[in-house]
Amino acid sequence: MAAYLSRHQRIIIDLAIRILRSAMTRSTGARVDTIEVRLALRCLLPHCRERWPLDMFWDAASGDNDIGRAQGCTAGFNGIVRQLRMAGAHGEQTPGT
Repeated sequence: MAAYLSRHQRIIIDLAIRILRSAMTRSTGARVDTIEVRLALRCLLPHCRERWPLDMFWDAASGDNDIGRAQGCTAGFNGIVRQLRMAGAHGEQTPGT
């Protein structure tokens, strides 16, 4: 993946992660297959080597079972963050610092 990401790219990645984290939290009580979640996943697609965590998150987001939806979103989110860290696209620092 890209060894260098511009400030703009890092901000987009950070915002996408925040959207997914918020959706993951809300997934315990309702479906979270929203346009915002779909856009966040699309923004992260070029930075993830493997696509399965993105697909897992999206598939789980539309589930009707509260427990299954929450577990699937959590697993997908963790997989996405791991992929981003392995690609050097996400770290502990925040954009602009």
